[in-house]
Amino acid sequence: MAIDPRGADLKRFLQEEPGEPVVMLNLLRFTEGGRESYATYATAIRETFLPRYGAEVVYAGDGATPLVAEEGQAWDAVLLVRYPSREAFSRMVADPEYQQFTRFRTEALTEAVLQPTTAW
Repeated sequence: MAIDPRGADLKRFLQEEPGEPVVMLNLLRFTEGGRESYATYATAIRETFLPRYGAEVVYAGDGATPLVAEEGQAWDAVLLVRYPSREAFSRMVADPEYQQFTRFRTEALTEAVLQPTTAW
């Protein structure tokens, strides 16, 4: 299962650029002890990379028991991050300095969903 976006994923993501801000929905399932590793990643992202690319955390929180979901669809955490554009997100993940921190995210997670959303 993919944890990080791949080149083909990013190419398709950019081709669908609506020319407006995008809010990335992050659904996260942590490995044993993964929260600490993710916290290292999150601190670097929040303090350095989101401001650099004009992005902001809209919401971050722990998951709870789902009211409506199939077995196995509960998530440990939910994160919403607003980027000024898909291109800004793509530039961030291509940043060599950012890439030094992605290992903390990758080793922290057993499963993830990273879904772009746009306002209605």
